Amino acid sequence: MIAVKWFFLILPVLPTAVAWAETPPLPDSDNRPATLLQDGKYILKSMVNAMQNLNYQGTVAFLRDGKLEPMRYSHAVNKGHEQEHLLSLNSPLREVVRETGKVSCLYTATQKLIVEQRPFERSFLLDMPTNLAQLDAVYDIEVQGEENIAMLPALIVALTPRDKLRYAHKIWVSRQWFLPLKVVVYDLAGETLEERVFTELEVKDALPFIAIKQPSNAPSLPDSPAESSKQAAFALTALPKGFTEVFFSRQPMRDAEQPVDHLLLSDGLASVSVYMEPKNPTQPPVSGGQDTPSVQAIDAINFFSHAQGNYQVTVMGEVPSETIQFIADHVQLRGQ
Repeated sequence: MIAVKWFFLILPVLPTAVAWAETPPLPDSDNRPATLLQDGKYILKSMVNAMQNLNYQGTVAFLRDGKLEPMRYSHAVNKGHEQEHLLSLNSPLREVVRETGKVSCLYTATQKLIVEQRPFERSFLLDMPTNLAQLDAVYDIEVQGEENIAMLPALIVALTPRDKLRYAHKIWVSRQWFLPLKVVVYDLAGETLEERVFTELEVKDALPFIAIKQPSNAPSLPDSPAESSKQAAFALTALPKGFTEVFFSRQPMRDAEQPVDHLLLSDGLASVSVYMEPKNPTQPPVSGGQDTPSVQAIDAINFFSHAQGNYQVTVMGEVPSETIQFIADHVQLRGQ
């Protein structure tokens, strides 16, 4: 398995989004017509706007595969420039910062710093597409009542997939600030796969930007500007309904000598990564101990890895195994 996959085990898988070119939302819902507060897409649009324009901090509990990890979270914005900061409260202690398309993770005990260019992501908490109409073809969006989260009134917005190629989501959106107080991802059986919830949250007029102290000789990855997927050593002959190509890069990954092709796919909410790297003859394919490779799982992440020609192809994401298998089956080496 290629080295870049470390990041999927540090933070939730994050879909892609682009900033809203709008004014900040009203401070609360009191001045908004009641009919708008029953419009799921309006609430989500207001939420994305609030997430990008407000300064807020609190404690977020990340729950995945029965493992609970609390982290201190802050979001600061200054003249349109955003920074997210996460600080783990349990071992392994680490500090993570997202800023201007770059994510830096510092492990406190070893002082090991890992830097990854991720210009396609906008939030550690939750992202939505620029145009919510992108979700219409594959998700039903509706308001399902109200609950209190962290003693704050919240509107519950459900995104229910219209097929079995993606997972259902529920988002509890603060009535006061339109920030996401809780996010739950459900598998096809309706069981909770992943949960992110604020245990306490406060909004500030301003918050400082936090700089991670870089250790000497800290390894980092070179800048990875978006490239055309036509440069990839592979092409996808078909995509699951609703998914589109979002980002492609070719660069050496951590601890990898040869460059790795990375293609990111998204339906606006769920994302899937396709990696292709030169095959290592000394490393057996990831197949779960079976002669025929099959889709495997690490916590909520499904992945499929197999040899194709002189390359190792890996498809992974927080989507059902059928979606991973469909994409893997339609990876074709160029020129073949």
